[in-house]
Amino acid sequence: MPREKSAGVIIFRKEEGNIYYLLLHYPVGSRTSKDYWDFSKGHVEKGEEEREAASREAEEETGIKELEFRPGFKEQIEYFFKFKGETVFKTVVFYLAETKTKEIKISFEHIGYQWLSYEEAQEQLTFDNAKTILKKANDFIPGKGLSGSEENS
Repeated sequence: MPREKSAGVIIFRKEEGNIYYLLLHYPVGSRTSKDYWDFSKGHVEKGEEEREAASREAEEETGIKELEFRPGFKEQIEYFFKFKGETVFKTVVFYLAETKTKEIKISFEHIGYQWLSYEEAQEQLTFDNAKTILKKANDFIPGKGLSGSEENS
């Protein structure tokens, strides 16, 4: 069975005491039959560290160059999908990072983006595993819930 490894980042920014999460709108494609909302993510290239891949993908997909990664946050999801008649096992590692950048330059891979509050992002995200990761990220941010050591124990 083919395997894929990707890395992504949950990007947030603070504005007037509120936290907003960046969601990207993915179009229908060769791997999906419906458009969907998710976080920035992409393949880990040969010789590349996971966090490097997450940072590179974020810049390619959003134009964001300045990300402040939150130490201690690293979550992984696994799932299967069909591609050209084959079942593929995919692993995606997610990091959490803050940016001060508000204006996004989406890549050709996307059809839109939104900065949303936690509650709005939970409603907008398409997949349950993404909603679970967002909850963990939101709980991890200081003043929003558990600290990293408690969350990951």
